[in-house]
Amino acid sequence: MANTTTGIVRTTIAVLLIGAMIGVSLWILRPFLPALIWATMTVIATWPLMLSVEKKLWHRRGLAAAAMTGVFLLVFVLPVSLAIGTIVQNADEIVSWLKSLGNLATPEAPGWLKGLPYVGTRLAARWQEIAAIAPEELRSRLLPHVGTLLRWFAGQVGNLGSLLLQFLLTLAIVAILYPRGEAAAAGVHGFARRIAGQRGEESILLAAQAIRAVAMGVIVTAIVQSALAWIGLVVAGVPHAAFLTAVTFVLAVAQVGPGPVLLACVFWLWWNGEPGWAAALFLWGLIAGVSDNFLRPMLIRKSGNLSLLLIFPGVIGGLIAFGFIGIFIGPVVLAVAYTLLAAWVAEADPETSVNAQL
Repeated sequence: MANTTTGIVRTTIAVLLIGAMIGVSLWILRPFLPALIWATMTVIATWPLMLSVEKKLWHRRGLAAAAMTGVFLLVFVLPVSLAIGTIVQNADEIVSWLKSLGNLATPEAPGWLKGLPYVGTRLAARWQEIAAIAPEELRSRLLPHVGTLLRWFAGQVGNLGSLLLQFLLTLAIVAILYPRGEAAAAGVHGFARRIAGQRGEESILLAAQAIRAVAMGVIVTAIVQSALAWIGLVVAGVPHAAFLTAVTFVLAVAQVGPGPVLLACVFWLWWNGEPGWAAALFLWGLIAGVSDNFLRPMLIRKSGNLSLLLIFPGVIGGLIAFGFIGIFIGPVVLAVAYTLLAAWVAEADPETSVNAQL
């Protein structure tokens, strides 16, 4: 009896010590965890592409890793850096523009607005109601929202330096993981096998498949939509196209799409006496907005046999629960949980399964 009690105490102490070591290690690595997670997601999502590049570069892993790191720099870090530089250089102008919203005067509704099918008359009537509001009353309604926007903008400008630092850390970790991808994967597989046997290894493979599906279906679609929006903004002569493209990318990842940014730019062009460019940008925005309806499902099917019913709720729910990184965490958790639950149900007693079906 004494030996049994001693064994329980030793096991408990060992578990507590291991838990404490893991907790302290995570606390130490806490500043690097966002960059580490993003780098891991990026390497997993682009690993097949990296292997293909390696074959074309005479099976030289170093050259392939350098090429993929350069692509990551061009696709993610460079646009974010340009957007941050644009915000910093034009911070005073943006603040002045936000303050000027309090003095905004609404003109009469344009004639073409009434001609829109179904909603034109209602929109024109609503426009006229807003235009009839006295400037002082309109200013009193807008000023609280303008103050909120100013405070939000000041907070975001303060976080731009840390955001750029996280991207640079992610770039460095990506450059380290590409040459050592097989060793890292073997370690993760070994850990999963130690925890849950074959089912654990299957869960790791499923998680990698879900990450690739999200990267292909959501991120690539967002990049395409952002590129289309950037082309339209540059051709139409809209200022601060880099910053607006960065905002478009974030909205596209969040499943909102480029519509809000492009519609605001269409309104700005019309307000500044460019109805032709406003109409052209509106039509181009329709193309950019509907492109995800066929592009995203095609890319998700290409990346793996994962249901869209798992991907879309996972992306939106993960974004709400965990922030930007949740677009990967949500679908991974849902896909793994669904597959494990389906496997557990399939392993049930045959008679129980028959009775359940009846």
